[in-house]
Amino acid sequence: MTEMIAGFGMPSPSQLVAGATCHTPERVVGNTPVLWIPELIEGGGGFWAKLEGGNPGGIKDRAALHIVERARRRGDLAPGAPIVESTSGTFGLGLALAGIVHGHPVTLVTDPGMEPLMRHLLGAYGARIEMVDRPHPRGGWQQARRERVESLMAPGAYWPDQYNNPDNVTAYQGLAAELAGQLGRIDVLVCSVGTGGHSAGVSRALRGYYPDLRLVGVDTIGSTIFGQPARPRLMRGLGSSVHPRNVDYGAFSEVHWVAPGEAVWTCRRLAALRYATGGWSVGAVALVASWLARTLPGHTRIAAVFPDGPHRYFDTVYNDDYCAANRLLEAPPAADPDQIAHPSEREPVRWTRCTTVIDPLGSSRPASGGNGSGSC
Repeated sequence: MTEMIAGFGMPSPSQLVAGATCHTPERVVGNTPVLWIPELIEGGGGFWAKLEGGNPGGIKDRAALHIVERARRRGDLAPGAPIVESTSGTFGLGLALAGIVHGHPVTLVTDPGMEPLMRHLLGAYGARIEMVDRPHPRGGWQQARRERVESLMAPGAYWPDQYNNPDNVTAYQGLAAELAGQLGRIDVLVCSVGTGGHSAGVSRALRGYYPDLRLVGVDTIGSTIFGQPARPRLMRGLGSSVHPRNVDYGAFSEVHWVAPGEAVWTCRRLAALRYATGGWSVGAVALVASWLARTLPGHTRIAAVFPDGPHRYFDTVYNDDYCAANRLLEAPPAADPDQIAHPSEREPVRWTRCTTVIDPLGSSRPASGGNGSGSC
């Protein structure tokens, strides 16, 4: 018999909610919404954004939980054993969550570029923070962090190694299934590229539904992932000064490099237009997805992954003084990217597009992703 509030013939509050929002910590990860974003310059067309900032710590909550669970299942991570990892922030949040869920102490190696808010938040979640004080002469801050991780690896400790761990790719099958269920058809997927995990994992799974899916990668200027020289980078969360093995070069139809000021303008445009906010990766991805929406045929369905929310960027992307000091608010992006035929042609200093995707550690080749044309 239906439970009623005493004497009034009304369902109890618990029946109205039906238990759908009551979860343990790991259950609040996933099932993030998609939001329609009209084209950001002219206002026509548009694309669908997967709002991974709806997870407690962002998109890498999915990867951290999956990697830790797989390691425990294989016996690589014993009950109560420590986890040690290099991070610029978001994956650290996911590992802190996984440590709480599964009972593992977590040590995170980072560098001075990590925002104070992120350091304090990770400490509140129980993570121990190790800070490197100088970049590696060739591999930058990322290589310096990785070498510190190696020095901290006591017997029994587990290093998830997000840059090279194949579990960081398979972690995103659930995200792909959500997108397929939410949108029904996807022609183009736009992803930022850092470790290479979510671009490889989501695109591989989606091609099981949509074999002709085209993948567009978004990197930052100064990143070495797609064959450019490594430079000091203002943007965090995308790009790399090392070459992650998880990057699936053959899957990409094209790559775009975006500059910090272009990402900041787009972040603020998103906030004003659609109440959608996020960090450097969100701005860079939205800029590229919006251009694709403007230049591809109108029936093309574009999905873009927004990896995080705005909170860690309150003192950078959304701080006028910071942006003015770094000359990030001087002009909006150009209507179209520069074009280069090959990454060796020149070093991008602003938004630039290339339809020849190379593996810097392998042979140069046109991308084999999408429909094999190497163009989107």
